[in-house]
Amino acid sequence: MKKIMLCCAAGMSTSMLVQKMRAEAAKRSLEVEINAYPVAEIESQLGHADVVLLGPQVQFELQRLSELSAPLGKPVAVIDMMDYGTMRGDRVLDKAIALMA
Repeated sequence: MKKIMLCCAAGMSTSMLVQKMRAEAAKRSLEVEINAYPVAEIESQLGHADVVLLGPQVQFELQRLSELSAPLGKPVAVIDMMDYGTMRGDRVLDKAIALMA
């Protein structure tokens, strides 16, 4: 099962997006696990994820997290601000799947 990690400042603002992504994954019959964590926990959670998506509010962490995840072969990207703001779980899920391919 593929694991998608969303990361934001406190882990709360992405929880609604996680729910939308889970609903979309269920609709598509995809076997994925999607969770949100605060950026402070990413180092301890990184080994458990196949891809990491950052909320726009923590995009300043992209370089640091990319460097941490590179040796593990795990892609890290920032969620599009419009997709995040409009809670487009389908589009964010598509992005995660594309990064894992």
